[in-house]
Amino acid sequence: MKPHAHRLLVLAGELAVVRLPAEATVPSWVRGAFTSITRTAGELSIVCSAGCVPAGLRAESGWVALRVAGALEFSATGVLASLAAPLAEARIPLLAIATFDTDYLLVRRESLAAATTALMAAGHAVDAAPPLP
Repeated sequence: MKPHAHRLLVLAGELAVVRLPAEATVPSWVRGAFTSITRTAGELSIVCSAGCVPAGLRAESGWVALRVAGALEFSATGVLASLAAPLAEARIPLLAIATFDTDYLLVRRESLAAATTALMAAGHAVDAAPPLP
């Protein structure tokens, strides 16, 4: 891998991004190996397993997550830019989510092969994540 290149792990399962009113409580159906809950003044956004989202909600399913392997230092710079640039060049939309330890990129399942190709051409490694214990 090139300097400043990263190893990404493709997480198993399809994700959905759900929008609820800002004042909503986090629903009991939210679950999955990867979930993200973000509340702003204007909305409650939830990323979770697509299979648990009830019908009739404002949701976009069909997403898959790629996790930057390992823990990132808070002083690290350019991580997201190095990943987003090749995807933008390949015209692949993404959603980025950061956690305390690392960064995640969400891409549409139908764009995963093209995203993998673009990321690898930029010097990154892309592997399937090992199953959870």
